[in-house]
This record gives sequence, structure tokens and C-alpha cells, in this order.
Amino acid sequence: MLVEDSLVVRELLRHIVSRDSRLDLVAAVVSGEEALAAIETVRPDVISMDIRLPGIDGLETTRRIMAERPTPIVVVADSVEDSSLRISMNALRAGALAVVEKPVATTHAGYDAVAGEICTQLRIMAQVPVIRRRPIGAGWLGRAADPVPSPVRSEHPTVLALAASTGGPPALARVIGALPETFPLPVLVVQHMGAAFMDGFAHWLDGVVPMPVAIARDGERAQAGRVYVAPGDRHLELGASRALRILDTLPVSGQRPAATVLFRSLARQAGASGMGVLLTGMGEDGAAGLLDMHAAGAQTVAEHESTAVVYGMPAAAVRLGAARRVLPLDRVAAHLLRLAQPDAGP
Repeated sequence: MLVEDSLVVRELLRHIVSRDSRLDLVAAVVSGEEALAAIETVRPDVISMDIRLPGIDGLETTRRIMAERPTPIVVVADSVEDSSLRISMNALRAGALAVVEKPVATTHAGYDAVAGEICTQLRIMAQVPVIRRRPIGAGWLGRAADPVPSPVRSEHPTVLALAASTGGPPALARVIGALPETFPLPVLVVQHMGAAFMDGFAHWLDGVVPMPVAIARDGERAQAGRVYVAPGDRHLELGASRALRILDTLPVSGQRPAATVLFRSLARQAGASGMGVLLTGMGEDGAAGLLDMHAAGAQTVAEHESTAVVYGMPAAAVRLGAARRVLPLDRVAAHLLRLAQPDAGP
């Protein structure tokens, strides 16, 4: 089902969907109200959701759908408008699975790439099982999670890396948001997302977590209490003396940025003083890199199946034996704090 108020964009989306024989258009509506009324009748496998809608906007429509009739939602958004980016990130927080660029005229140079990405995401996300859920609110920010047993560690951690894909933005916000502004380590992040949305994602994350967040820059030195997000379509590595490296080398596991690239750099540069966390996501990116960190003596965590939106990347890490701990999302931050605090017990 397409939800789009612009006639021009709606017809473009019709055309894009019609080109893919694996997709069938069951409805095209112009408002959130129409979407909510139609969903019980047409029962779509996946929804393409505009954000800027008359009446109930796409964010509120997403919230209601996920609360009343959970259905995979792909947000189609303008990547250059700050307000659209902010609303799109909040829609991911409310339960949407992915965000893709809004198509432009068929004569535009980037049309084919955008059209292909839209179809790919609609096909993939249609297969994701979703459940009725309450949107993640602000109440957890800064709140301690349930206690976890004291971890065993041989070296005091010096750097933390987290990675996620599908379902990642709210998961990352939940974990990083539960860490204090005074967190004593630099935090490096890989999130699989279209390059056009990475600046907006970093800006949104900066507004919902205590620590300052920014896109990582090549050569800058990672500082404690700051979050560095891999830029769009570039790998992020930790170099010598905590210097960050931004690379345009080939994708790994089909991804750039790739979690495995980041984790392997921590295994090389930080060894047993690194911490790696692999959260929700499709595919297997990050598992091999987390295994390298584990072999180097680092502390490694994979998200538990019970909270992962898509149990792909964490499951791959568990199968490899790469995760020292497998924890539900709400327990990850407490575990990281116990490891990072200088006065933590053995």
C-alpha cells in the first residue's frame, strides 16, 4: 500500500512498483486517515509511507498502525529537508523499519538508483515479522537498566563500538541514551542506512541521547564521552592513537559502512581493551568482526533474539561464538557501564 499525498510522487511510486513483478500494488491513498481506514480491508504486506501528510502525518499514522495492526513500514522521505529527516527518524523510533529517498522525475540522473532501492526495501521489509508494540518513549533516557551480573574482564576498556541495521536507530538510541554524558569512552557507531540520511540520523541521535553525536571525520582523534557515526557510504575504522579513519574501500558483506570493518579495526588497535556490540539487523555483517574482537580478548555483546527487530546479524555472531554476552536491549547499557566504570569490581 502506498501512502502519499502528492499526485506526482504517487504516480512515480506506482510506476516504480509496477516495474517489479514481485510487488503488487493493493492500494494507493493520500492521507493517514485513508491508510488507517483501508488497512483492515486490503491487508498489505508492506506500506510505503510518506511523512508530510495532510491531517494525521506519517509519524502518527505509523504509531497507530504499529499499535493497532502491525505491518512493515518503509518511510519514503525527502533527504534534504531537516524537518522531514527528523520526522523520518522518529517514525523509525515508532516502529517503521527503513527510510528511503523520495523519487524524483524519471529523467533525473539518480532515478534508477532510487527506484531500485525503493523496490528492494519494499520486498525485503515485507518479509519482516512485526508485532504490536508501544513506541519507545523518552522515559528511558538516562534510566538505569535492570542489573546484570558483574562481568569478568582482564583489561579496562578504552573504546566502544556499536553496529546495527534494520531496526537500528531506535535500538542505538535506547542503548546510547542510557549511557551518561560523562561516559568515559569514545563511542563509534555503524548504522546501515542510505547515504543521504546519515547526516540527518546523526543530528537526530544527537537530540535524543546525553552524549554529543556527530559524523566521524577522517583523522580526528576519538574523545571520551562523544559519539562518532560512520558517514554515508564510507567505512569507519579506529586507527593508531585513537585517530579515526574514513575509507572508501570496497563494501564488506555488501555493506559500506560495514560493522565488520569497524570491529576488526578495534581488534587490531584496542585488543582486549575494546568493547563491541552488535544489534538488530538483516544479514551477517559484523559477526566476523566481532569474532576477531573476541579472539583479541575484547568484551563482545550481541542483542538477544527476544528484543531484536530482525535477528540476523546478532544471530550470526552467536552462531560463530563471537559474543561473550547475549543480552536483551534493555540490559546492554548496564553491562557496558559496569565494564567502563574505573571503580567497577571484577
